[in-house]
Amino acid sequence: MTDEHLEQLEEENHLPEAHPFSGYLRTFFRGPGRSRSLTREEAYEAFSMILRDEVEPIQLGAFLLMLRYRAETPEELAGMIEAVRKAARLDPDEGGDENVSGQPMLDWPSYAAGRTRGLPWFVLSAHLLSQNGVPVLMHGYNSHLVNGVGTEAAVKALKLPIAMSAEEARSDIAAKGFAYLPLRHMHPKLQELIGLRSLLGLRSPVNTLLRLLNPLQARAAFLGVFHPAFLDVHRETGKLLALPRIGVIKGGGGEAERTPFKHVDLRMLDDGELCDVRWPAMLSKSEKELDEQSPVTLKHFLAVWRGDVEDQPAEARIKGSAAMGAFLAGKADYMDEAENLVQDWWDNRDRDVG
Repeated sequence: MTDEHLEQLEEENHLPEAHPFSGYLRTFFRGPGRSRSLTREEAYEAFSMILRDEVEPIQLGAFLLMLRYRAETPEELAGMIEAVRKAARLDPDEGGDENVSGQPMLDWPSYAAGRTRGLPWFVLSAHLLSQNGVPVLMHGYNSHLVNGVGTEAAVKALKLPIAMSAEEARSDIAAKGFAYLPLRHMHPKLQELIGLRSLLGLRSPVNTLLRLLNPLQARAAFLGVFHPAFLDVHRETGKLLALPRIGVIKGGGGEAERTPFKHVDLRMLDDGELCDVRWPAMLSKSEKELDEQSPVTLKHFLAVWRGDVEDQPAEARIKGSAAMGAFLAGKADYMDEAENLVQDWWDNRDRDVG
């Protein structure tokens, strides 16, 4: 057999070189006893490749669905968050000094995508805080809302600033004490990834990691989840990332919004220590019917803020969520103190819009 024939046989039997991303998929899919979760470093490298568009669509779908199926670990979330922070140039500001111009005291993510979310009363909670010395950054993206109003629409209705970048968000906070940073203005790939829900049929780990992103390194963060299983995952991830103070609740529609008809447990991470604070119900369950009859319109949303209409459940959501935010931001040391403080702020709020 000639050398030419040998070379031809070698070419015919040569396997294509493995894709660089395939190793992370093998880690997931090797089968019982051999598969495992990614390490923090592996999750960082894998998600960095995704953000750089260095993976094939079939690989991306497999990666996201397997993470969702197994439930992402705190180590995996921490690695992916670090990848996002680097790709979006959201490097931590050493010291996290909230006195720096444009530095929020409270980070308030909004990524719920429930079909019947209703009105985002928590936006008014954040607005109330921002009027009283608690600078707030709200960021997010909402989708699949059928009977509800998205966070960005509510922010626009209040004529509050919507930032085009993290730098612009800092300027808005310095000027008005509040900014809303849409996901599409943080990193376009993130918007694309979270938008895959319609193809995948369910949420992906991207929905989870974005809640912990804290783009401007606020001293405290107020997070809401829909599934109780994610309460501790967020706290454990925050601990790995050395986040100073976070509070997580099972909130209305998955948002950081206090439900007034039953007690709400605020799961906290405070300087590395885990603790729970139970906040009691604010209204009786019989009053829930009033909530269900409330109009789901921006007109009603603004009317409640201006005091033109009386909506007790809505006011309870606003004040209750604001009290939790004030507590997390360090404006009050005790639950009762936070609620009394917020009641005073509510009574004396600037009711003008814009």
